[in-house]
Amino acid sequence: MPSTPSVPTGADATADPGHRVLVRVERFEDPALVHVAEIVLDRPEAMNAVSTAMARAIAAATAQVAADPSVRCVVLTSSHEKAFCVGADLKERNGFSDADLMEQRPVARAAYGGVLDLPVPAIAAVDGFALGGGFELALSCDVVVAGEGAVVGLPEVSVGVIPGGGGTQLLVRRVGWSRAARAIFSAARLSAAEARELGAVDEVVPAGSARDAALELARTIAAHSPVGLRNAKRAMRLGADVGLDAGLEIEDACWRATAFSGDRREGVAAFAEKRRPAWPGH
Repeated sequence: MPSTPSVPTGADATADPGHRVLVRVERFEDPALVHVAEIVLDRPEAMNAVSTAMARAIAAATAQVAADPSVRCVVLTSSHEKAFCVGADLKERNGFSDADLMEQRPVARAAYGGVLDLPVPAIAAVDGFALGGGFELALSCDVVVAGEGAVVGLPEVSVGVIPGGGGTQLLVRRVGWSRAARAIFSAARLSAAEARELGAVDEVVPAGSARDAALELARTIAAHSPVGLRNAKRAMRLGADVGLDAGLEIEDACWRATAFSGDRREGVAAFAEKRRPAWPGH
């Protein structure tokens, strides 16, 4: 689909102390995308390296979107055509004392956790580099769409740290222990095709088209029940790391939260009447 115009919300919380907007939250005029929120990483001069201010902006943007009941799907994108995000701002960290690093840690965790904890489906659109924390932001989404020219990886051990934005946990859950171990221990940089074969990304599209492909998927997702989407994601996330019996109990609770909703009544009626549903969202 063609590039889709969007309308910035202008959230001040996503700016740095100098009022430079680092992360934009945008909404769409297209009726098919009106329930989609795009979170745009917008620090192009640093290839979206995650500084302290950038981390705060990501946390603020995700909190804003999570609190908006009109949002049914999120797409995480970059304003830089050659980089999704290159990870932590090592230039900033080079001047940190140990105390500075400890003080920044909860700020960084809030950024990655903000993406991971989005209550609606989230899609990462990756073109160019997604390394370290940048790849962890993508892995925190439910689906990763990558352009053919994308390069992804968790190279933290090569600079004396470990993936600390969820990478050691999320990559293992996506691809399995041994495959994740090889990628992390070797600090490998993977092409989009290699990452797709590994299972670290879900779809590979022509270079430069990851955003459009992600928005097309978001268009499909956002047409469905907002109550169903939120409860399906909740059941999947809460049940992913428990035994089957416990997982089925989680699923049942989420089913009950959906089955007696206005969305369920509208969905059944619309099916019977052969029309598109008008979801009440509750």
